[in-house]
Formats: sequence, structure tokens, C-alpha cells
Amino acid sequence: MRSLAGLPKAHLHLHLEGAMRPATLAELAGEYGEEPPDLGGGFASFEDFGPLYRVAARLVREGPRENLLRLVREVVEDAAADGAVWVEPHVNPLTYEADPHAALDVLDAVIDEGRRTAAQLGIGFGVVMFARRNADPSEAIATARLAARRADNGVVAFGLAGDEARYAPEPFAGAFTIAREAGLISAPHAGELAGPASVRAALDVLGAQRIAHGVRAVEDPALLSRLAAEGVVLDVCPTSNVALGVVKSLSAHPLPLLLHAGIRCTVNADDPLLFGPGLLEEYETARTAFALSDHQLAAIARTSIESSGAPPTLVDEAITLIRDWLNTPDHAKTPAGQEPPRLTHP
Repeated sequence: MRSLAGLPKAHLHLHLEGAMRPATLAELAGEYGEEPPDLGGGFASFEDFGPLYRVAARLVREGPRENLLRLVREVVEDAAADGAVWVEPHVNPLTYEADPHAALDVLDAVIDEGRRTAAQLGIGFGVVMFARRNADPSEAIATARLAARRADNGVVAFGLAGDEARYAPEPFAGAFTIAREAGLISAPHAGELAGPASVRAALDVLGAQRIAHGVRAVEDPALLSRLAAEGVVLDVCPTSNVALGVVKSLSAHPLPLLLHAGIRCTVNADDPLLFGPGLLEEYETARTAFALSDHQLAAIARTSIESSGAPPTLVDEAITLIRDWLNTPDHAKTPAGQEPPRLTHP
């Protein structure tokens, strides 16, 4: 059986603070004299998820800059260990500093640390800047303008996160126009907490090229046909969907149906601090729970690379490495401790 750790892939749907290691969370909480939150209780709703995320975010945002840099390093290290050759964490520097100039300094620190760590590990790094649905739309405009300033230097995509069932996308259309005009990928959340209408709005109002989640599009056959015809990519997070009750169980998850409908999908971890599995475990789940073949998994990995914000040279090399992985006999045993894939010129 081919090692999925050796399959080159990109991690595209990953929230920076939600990707903190549990040990790091415990250590940072201890420095504040706090008990770390219980991460094993599960979630009855999206409202249960938010407070735990905010605890992790606060420990980074209110602490010294080194806490943020450590988080970036560890997120890149974990991605590389899982076989990612490109990682795009979701970040909003205006949640760290309200002043745009100070926020730009935060963004630059994230980009510099991410790139430096990634280069040491032989992979690539970019940032998805996201706006918050529950904030005033003027913040989204400010976020988009910051993202545009680094569109050719670290920021690769623009997203929209938060409760889509409560906050429609129309007030954020202007921010996405700024981002798209700067050449950034439009990658909003949709089709998670709300149904097909939310996915349509992401396409029509925000010009979505990638959609974070999007799994509830399966409820509308016409929408599935449109997504397939337009080549829109869904950045799917199976474990997250089960944990938050978007789907009842892994066996009921629509990823196989989406693939069968011809929709381009990627597999991601979303918030591994809170949901558990990292990128590699999600690929292993796709193999076991969904019975996806190695050819299907390689296609998902290729989609993740091709739809990322990675530079063309990285994309070309990664696709070659995916082809090499698939050409390896599936009965070949993976040597213990085999290194994950690394790029010649990340």
C-alpha cells in the first residue's frame, strides 16, 4: 500500500490559530496561569466551537510576538510532516492589530516566518487573508486592501469566515472585488452552516473560485452541475463536518458523491486543534472511510496543488512528484521513517 505521507499535497483550508498543537495550547495557557480548555468534549453546535477557538486565538494575540511566530513555525512543520509541499493558513491580521499599519507588520511577520520555515523544510508557504462575517463590512474592505498590498508577496487568496447562516455575503462584495482585482484567489466559506443558496451566493456575489467546505451543494443537483462545469474547487474537511453536525457521520459524508459529480475537491483539516486529525489523517480517512483509490487520492492532491496560490515552478514539480508517487507499485513497502516529499526549489 502506498504511503499517503509520501503523497505530495497542499493544505488549503486551515485556520492558523485552530491549527495550534494541543501541547502548545497547554503551555501558553500555563504561562497565563490558566487551565487549558477541554478539547475532548465535542460540539453540539457551531456556537460551542467558537469559544474554544477564541481561547486559543487570545493566547496568541495577547501574548508576545514570539507566540505568533512559534505558531506559524509549528503549523508549517506539521504540514510538512504530513506530506504537504505547500500550505496556505487562513489569517486575519486585523484581529491582532486594529490599526492597518500595525496589522501589516503582523502580516509581514507571518509571511516572513512562514516562508523561512517552509524553505528550511523544502516546501512552500502562502497566506489566505480572510474577512469576518460578524464584523462590520468596513473591516472586510480594510482586510482586502491589506491583502492586496501583499498580493505579489505572500498573500495568495482572500476568504470569508463565520456563520454564513446569519450573515449574507452581499455586504462583502466590495472587499472581494478589491481582492480579485489584485489577482487573489476568491476562497470564501459557504455551504457548511447554510445550504445550496449560500454556495450560489458565493459564486454570484463573491466570484468564488475555491469554496471552503461547500459540501451542502450536494442537496441541489443543478448546483452540482454548475460547480463541475465551472471548475470551482471545494476545500472539504470531513472530520470538521462531522464534528459540527454538518453531516451525521463519515459514512454519510458527501465527498464521494461530489467527486462522482465531477467536482474538483481537496481534503483538509480545518482546525486540527479542535477536531483532532491533521492533513495526513484526513487523507487516510478518505482512503478508509470513503474507499477512495490511490488514483482518486492522487487526483485530489493534484487539485490541491493546481488550485493553490503556489508559484508555477512549485506546481510543476509537485505534479511530477505526484505522478511518481502514483507510478510506485502499490505493493511496495514504505521504509520505516521515510521522509515526506520535499521540493528542489520550494
